[in-house]
Amino acid sequence: MTIRKIAILSLALLLPFSLNAQKKKKRPVKKPVVEIVEEPQEDPRITNMREMTQQIVFIDSIVTDKDRFLSQYRLSSETGTLTTTGQFFGKSISGHAFLNEMGNKVYFSRTDGSGYRRLYTSDKLGTVWGEGTPLKGLSEGITDADYPFMMNDGITFYFAAQGEESIGGYDIFFTRYDSRSGSFLKPENIGMPFNSEANDYMYAADEETGIGYFVSDRRQPEGKVCVYIFILPETRRSYDPSKYTEQQIRNFADIVRIADTWGNGYERRAALDRLKAIGTTDAHPAAENTTATNTAIVINDRLTYTSVKDFRSPTAANNYRELLKARERQATIEADLQKARDRFARADEDGRRLLREVILHNEEQALLLRDTIHALEKQIRNEENNNNK
Repeated sequence: MTIRKIAILSLALLLPFSLNAQKKKKRPVKKPVVEIVEEPQEDPRITNMREMTQQIVFIDSIVTDKDRFLSQYRLSSETGTLTTTGQFFGKSISGHAFLNEMGNKVYFSRTDGSGYRRLYTSDKLGTVWGEGTPLKGLSEGITDADYPFMMNDGITFYFAAQGEESIGGYDIFFTRYDSRSGSFLKPENIGMPFNSEANDYMYAADEETGIGYFVSDRRQPEGKVCVYIFILPETRRSYDPSKYTEQQIRNFADIVRIADTWGNGYERRAALDRLKAIGTTDAHPAAENTTATNTAIVINDRLTYTSVKDFRSPTAANNYRELLKARERQATIEADLQKARDRFARADEDGRRLLREVILHNEEQALLLRDTIHALEKQIRNEENNNNK
């Protein structure tokens, strides 16, 4: 074999080793790192609660100051009275209280030695209130409890609490009193739309009118809350997912728009009429807000209007609508004032202390409304007279 052939053969044998060596020296290409972001999972309790959202007709919603929300509750005298613990006992105590219709039993909250609010009850013996007794059965899994309300049956009890079963801050719970054990049964979260991931509290049900109330700070600025007024349902019904989309049920659960709950509007109008009638049964003539006298406004020496159709000025017509609302509110407040004054004359010392706050508040509101009505009447006359020139 010639030297040339030997050289060629040697190169052929070494070539695979050279290629493998080159392959080994080749640096691997770094693949881009893909960051996987996991979406936060919703609390399964909230998901389940939303799917079981109760069908409720909301007749109104009122945004008010957080420390004045009780002024928006209009309960019939047969239901009982809501107030604060401090006002009821005439002491500097934080918390809220509910006095039953008979005026001989009160449920209230106050802060205990550990700094948490607890619920208590006290009975009236003669003219003296007994020592507050803690409500049994309401402490397990609950850190704070407040905003008590007892139904007329003396068994069904509502309150608001923070704890293991809350989905937000305060949630509304209900329970029943077991007379055999002298304790309340394990409380249950009443669900949506009453509860949310915000604070929801002070559920009150007026069985005389079929109207209920509760408060929420969902979607509200600091220091403000919304009082929701609704029709008490005869039975519990949830939204049928075959008739409503997931988004619609979500909106109902979050109370995005109360008008979506009105249906044909008949139920709501009837409920509003019942609401207006509260406190007017024994009222003086100012409460008769459907008479022509209450709708009339003197424009000048020749003209007196009794309907929005009488107006030529659109601005005056709009102010007239506001005037009718203000007059209606004034009649209701003055009727409530008269009723509270009558009850004050018959009440004992504790009852008078409670009613005194109600009377002073309503008197203040009545004065403000009188000023508002006077200003509106003046604006209406000026606008309509200028338009008729």
